[in-house]
Amino acid sequence: MIITLIYRLIVAFVLFLTLWNLFTEKTLNKQMNAALVIIPLILRVLMIK
Repeated sequence: MIITLIYRLIVAFVLFLTLWNLFTEKTLNKQMNAALVIIPLILRVLMIK
């Protein structure tokens, strides 16, 4: 239980950093790359495989 909570907090933190990068990045290429990374992170935070 505690391990799952820690895992979700770490993934949520990485998701936050990726979202921050998505909105601060200037080039469209890097924005699209961040958007592709965000999708699995959201699924992991919600514990959906």
